[in-house]
Parts: sequence; structure tokens; C-alpha cells
Amino acid sequence: MGLQQLPDEVLLTLTEEWLCRAQQLRQLRALISHERTDWPKLPSSQTIVLYGPHATGKTGIIKAYLERHTVNYAIVNCKECITGRHLLERTVAAIVETLWTILPGVNRDEIYNGRCENIAALVVHLQRLLKTHAKFVLVFDGIDKQREAPPTLLPALARLGEYVPGLTTVLIVQHPAPRFLQQTGVPHIHFSAYTRAQSIDILSRNALDIFLEPPTDVPDYDDEVHTEDKAWLWPRYCAAVWDSLAQNAARDLVAFREICHKLWRPFVAPIIKGEFGTRDFSRLLVAQRRLFQDESVLLDSIVPFPTLAPTTPGPDKNGKVPARELPYYAKYLLLAAYLASFNPAKMDALFFMKSTERKRRKKGGGTARSGGRVSQKRQVPRHLLGAAAFTLDRLMSILHAILPHDLKSTIDVYTQIATLTSLKLLVRGGGIGGGDPLEAGGKWRVGSAVSWEYVQSLARSVDFGLMDYVAE
Repeated sequence: MGLQQLPDEVLLTLTEEWLCRAQQLRQLRALISHERTDWPKLPSSQTIVLYGPHATGKTGIIKAYLERHTVNYAIVNCKECITGRHLLERTVAAIVETLWTILPGVNRDEIYNGRCENIAALVVHLQRLLKTHAKFVLVFDGIDKQREAPPTLLPALARLGEYVPGLTTVLIVQHPAPRFLQQTGVPHIHFSAYTRAQSIDILSRNALDIFLEPPTDVPDYDDEVHTEDKAWLWPRYCAAVWDSLAQNAARDLVAFREICHKLWRPFVAPIIKGEFGTRDFSRLLVAQRRLFQDESVLLDSIVPFPTLAPTTPGPDKNGKVPARELPYYAKYLLLAAYLASFNPAKMDALFFMKSTERKRRKKGGGTARSGGRVSQKRQVPRHLLGAAAFTLDRLMSILHAILPHDLKSTIDVYTQIATLTSLKLLVRGGGIGGGDPLEAGGKWRVGSAVSWEYVQSLARSVDFGLMDYVAE
């Protein structure tokens, strides 16, 4: 019941197109049956959950799998839906579009009027549209990112197969919460993040050219020799990029590929000039080591950055922080430190516990007064007061609460803290841990250089809603 039952050409195509995902393909084969009469008939699961970090091939693999196996399917991109009703109407429209492709003579206006108000109406539409189809797969891509989604949306979508015969619902999420479907027995397929060896292997299949034009000063240098040289040099270059930049900063395969493509031309420039040979990788790596120390390549901007940026100095004599770009996790660590310094500890449960997220007060709101005089006491904004000390345990708790995903096990948070301390962005205070600066009982606070404007710009760079977590 695994991949060995598939035709050889399908097996070869899928495994070559999606490297390091043979296990996920076997699981899909076991959970989704096929329409072809010459293949064994197997029951399909009513609901399947695909989960894993960003850029791990979830959407691409399920789409390629369904295309190769002639299964009628529709994919709904939930990120493009504004409201819950928009999602339901988009779902019915996607199914109608698929059916119209299969049966071009069907009038779309007669089978669907464009209205779907709730889940009950969605079930009625699906029963009417799919009553003549023995198998149909409905994929909700990024359903956990759906805006204005009611708490019953995911459990209701997971039960569509109970009311619509032959329907398989596939939910693609990143980090599912425990029992988020409120039922047991739903199969999950995990798409783990690519490891170092897997990432380098995937990028090595499409190596970039060293020379844009064949060199004229080297005799007998033809396309075959060039192919061998780039196949030898490109994997070693990708490994150097991973070890220096991508291991901690590029959190997915897409970012890793972008960094490799961005640095490739400056890296091979001495080879094109004739200063180094195509096999002098060690000498070339030492000569171009500044490329792997420049963090500006991690930024996406329409303004080109200099290839070799100088080291950014610390705060000036006025206490202002000059323009600098911190690593991804260092930004969230500094945001967590600012919230720990300027938020009262007694309000951490209100702002950072997941169960109280819906009870969080909105900015500019507050409790309505039924009457009486308006208080004459003026509240001073907390960011104008001095930074309060906090413990390291509280900092780590806030960091785990505000991160949009789980903290990678390869990230050394204490090294990030030491880096922020050397930049005077974090300041060591008093406490019971007098010897070790990373003692759990030690006190910390943000430095005077971390202003409200600087933290706001830091939050915008990582798309973090800072105002939702700052106490008034």
C-alpha cells in the first residue's frame, strides 16, 4: 500500500520533483484513494491535516499529488479570504470552477448563485454539487491564518465528510494547537523543516553558472567542463552560506535559496577576473569571508545594499541607537525585554496567556463608565517612565508567548542575550545571581538606547503588533 504500488513513471516524477519527501508521499498514498479503475479501491480518510513550518512543500506536494492521480480537487487559499463568509463562498466557487472544467457544458450561473452564508449552507451546496462524483478532495490552504474565523470553523470543516459522501477535506496548517479539531482519529502528516544536508542537496540540483559567458583566455573550456566545475563548487558554497548565515537567520528553504543566489555573483567575481581557479574554494572562501559576515543580505529591500558593509557602531554619546539590523530572534528577544521592562508583571497573564487572548483590551477602549465625574488624575504613558528590572525566566516566558512559531532547538538564546548586552541594548542589573550573568535569579532591563520609537520600528520589521501587548 506504499509507493511501490504506484506506476514507475509517477513514482519517479514525484520523488525527483520533491526531494526528501518520500515518507509524506507514502502517507498521502495510504490516505487518499484514486479514481482509476485499474488501481485497487481503498477507502479515503474524511479529513487529513498537513502541518509543518513555512516553505516545507505542503501546498506544492498535495497539489502535485492530486494532479498526478486524476483526482477531482479544489484548493482554497484561505489567506486571500477576508471574512468567514468570504471563505465559504470562495470554497463553493472553487468547486464550481473545477466541475465546469470537467464538464464544460454546465452553466455556472444555474448551479451556484454566489451566496453561502454559513456552514449549513455550505453543506447543502456540497451535497448538491458532488452528488454525482464518487471522489472529491477539498483543500484549505492556510486555514489557521483565516481572518475573523469563529472558534467552530475548523471543527465544522473537519466534519464535512460525514455529510457529503466521497468528500475528503485536507487542512493545511503550520502549528496546530492540541485538539484544535475537537475530535480524535484525524490523521496528521508532518512536514518537518529541511535539515542542513537536505537543504544543500535540494539547492545542488539547480546550480548556478560560474561564467555568464565562456572564458576566452582558457583553451578547451567547454560546456561539459563548466558543468563539472559548477557542480563541484556550488554545493561547497551553499554549505558555507548555511554555516555562516542561513543556520540562524534564514528560517526556511526559500530564504536560504535567496541568500545563496544573492551572494553568488560577488563570490565568483574573483574567478571571473582570473584571480582564482574554479577549484580554489578554500582560498576563495578566505578572500571573500566578508561576504558571509554582512547581515544586510538578509534584508528584502528595493534599495541595494553595499556588498561589504562596515561594522555598525554602538550607541553614540547622546544615547541614540544608529541604524542597525539585528538577527530575527534577537529582534523578538529585544521586544520581549522591552515588554518585560515596561509592563507590570501582574498583567502578564492578561497579555500573554493564550486563553485570555479574546479578553485583551483594545487600545483606545476601556471599561465604559455608567456615570459620575471624569477622573482628574492624568496617567503618564509607561514608555516615558524608567525601565523596570525583570528576571531571565520572565523574559523567556514572554519570548515564547510572542513568537509566531515554536523556538527552534538550534537557536542559542543565551548567545543572543550576550550579543544584545555587548551592544548595550540589554543591561545587567542586581539580583541574587551575582556570579553568573545568566543566572535565573539575575535582574535585567533594556538599555537607555532602546527608545519607544526604536522598538516600534523593530516591531514593524517583523510584522509584530506591539500595541496589542503594551500596557497603558
